[in-house]
Amino acid sequence: MITNTTPAAEPAAKLGSLTSQPRQVLSAAALASLNQRSNGAGAVRFLGHLGAIALSGYLWGTAPLGLALPALLVCSASLALMFCAMHECCHRTAFANPRLNDGAAWLAGLLSFYNSTFYRRYHKWHHRYTQIPGKDPELDDPKPESLGDYLWQLSGMPWWLGKVRGHSKVALGQLDDCYYIPQSGWAEVVRSLRLQLLTYGAIIAVSTLLGHPWFLLTYWVLPLAVGQPVLRFVLLAEHTGCPHSDNPLINTRTTLTLWPLRWIMWNMPFHAEHHLYPSIPFQQLPVAHEQLKPYFERVDAGYVRVNRGIVAEFI
Repeated sequence: MITNTTPAAEPAAKLGSLTSQPRQVLSAAALASLNQRSNGAGAVRFLGHLGAIALSGYLWGTAPLGLALPALLVCSASLALMFCAMHECCHRTAFANPRLNDGAAWLAGLLSFYNSTFYRRYHKWHHRYTQIPGKDPELDDPKPESLGDYLWQLSGMPWWLGKVRGHSKVALGQLDDCYYIPQSGWAEVVRSLRLQLLTYGAIIAVSTLLGHPWFLLTYWVLPLAVGQPVLRFVLLAEHTGCPHSDNPLINTRTTLTLWPLRWIMWNMPFHAEHHLYPSIPFQQLPVAHEQLKPYFERVDAGYVRVNRGIVAEFI
């Protein structure tokens, strides 16, 4: 490994100890500086993300076809990648205020067809046991093992089927298989998911009464379906091909990409940095990347290249 010699990134332990103590790469002072959360930064990003959905959705519904179709693509990607906003808020790092994090997470989950109350507990387990078979719940959904399987996952259909089944089970209070959710949290998760489904139902009822019975299908289901391949494409890059190890320096990939995608993804492409130090808020991840990149095994240039590598393994 190459040692970063900038003072802020100077390791708190020698490189030889990083295999057993990888989270001592940064000193306590450097990490404290990076851990500063901001209500302002969170509000600007969240409102900007909502604005991108609203504007592109409006153009999708009102503009001529030549502008409507590009607007649909923007709306679709923005809706699907609202998952990234939910992810950041579930870590309670998007805002300094915990209630703002929880409220924004729930809204982001509503828009992306996730449930933030469920996901927070699921994702906490993923961070605790990243890439450990039998413990990391993300490994319960196997990575693609053939070109056909890759294309099937990329389509988003397995995700839709899984979400419909999963939401139905949770709404009925069937959480016995959710080993990552303690029984003490079951009632809160069920209540949150039921409220989410009631919200969808209320939108359908109100829009029907106003003479627009296909509103939810036209402006949410269709765009979200079109946007799912984008989300699948980027999420596959996070851990696919990384070893089943508990060392965050090698079990997670950072993918370098263009700033518009980094912006709409809340800097999630800096994923190795995030897994090493989940306490660092999104706006500080680019700074953390400059300090941490020499220590990571996988820093790849672009999602296209990563997915090409995944497909090449099948061939």
